[in-house]
Amino acid sequence: MIVVASKNGRVGIAAAVDVLRRGGSAVDAVEAGIIPVESNPEDHSVGYSGYPNLIGEVELDASIMDGLTLAAGAVGAIRGYEHPISIARKVMEELPHCFLVGTGAERFAKELGFPTRDLLTEDARRVWHQILEEKAPEVYGQRMKYLDSIRRFVKITADPEKPNETVNFLAQDVKGNIACGVSTSGWAWKYPGRLGDSPVIGAGNYADNRYGAAACTGRGEMAIRCATARSIVLYMKMGLALAEAGREAFRDLDALVDPFAGSMNAVALAPDGSHAAFSNMPEATYIYMTAEMGEPVEAARIFVPPAKPLP
Repeated sequence: MIVVASKNGRVGIAAAVDVLRRGGSAVDAVEAGIIPVESNPEDHSVGYSGYPNLIGEVELDASIMDGLTLAAGAVGAIRGYEHPISIARKVMEELPHCFLVGTGAERFAKELGFPTRDLLTEDARRVWHQILEEKAPEVYGQRMKYLDSIRRFVKITADPEKPNETVNFLAQDVKGNIACGVSTSGWAWKYPGRLGDSPVIGAGNYADNRYGAAACTGRGEMAIRCATARSIVLYMKMGLALAEAGREAFRDLDALVDPFAGSMNAVALAPDGSHAAFSNMPEATYIYMTAEMGEPVEAARIFVPPAKPLP
């Protein structure tokens, strides 16, 4: 039994492992691990206190996948609900659909009785105002011009150092079943309605008991275009060892022509419980924890340098 996560999953990984110790499923563990991250006000890339889009709305995305059945659920651009991972799980379990977005996802959450919450904290609001004042002082005070010109601001406020992260969780339970989950508030200052890879099955995450699981963080548009999570699993299906499968999927990113190319990271888990993580940035790390461990271990990701320097 093991849980693998992105480094910001530290606040939830013990809860995930505890689920496994009590005989819970991999899907249960993934959800249990992500929920504390979504509630963490110190994490501006996931859930409550996530940085907003360009018009000050916190839009959340999440997805979850069961490697035993290949069932999946996802929500995108959902506002006012703190735990999109739980709503995504309900999509997987309660609907004949895989993916709900926007007002439809919000309606579904309301029907199921999920509590609402204002997700924009004062700290996140302050940084949002600051970035707009710095990047666009000539328009910030003129609301209509700002709204009319919003497409332009997506480019001038793009900042790879601001959170475009996510939280990833992979788990394998006592029965050997694998699951993966992803949750994010997306690219800071994004165009309203933007979806990255996190809610897109195959791009942001993928799980299949037969071959393994993978999940991504970073610039989601890159993972969407290369189906990065599914590629890692597919390369394992084709016979590549876990480490080489990740490297090959990251080499696929080199074909992208993208003026906003940025950091890309992935965690991966094989059916035998072995794990690895990858990044196109040096010195990146991830965490893992088994049922026998008292604390998670932070380990180095395999560095896969991009063919071209990042902007």
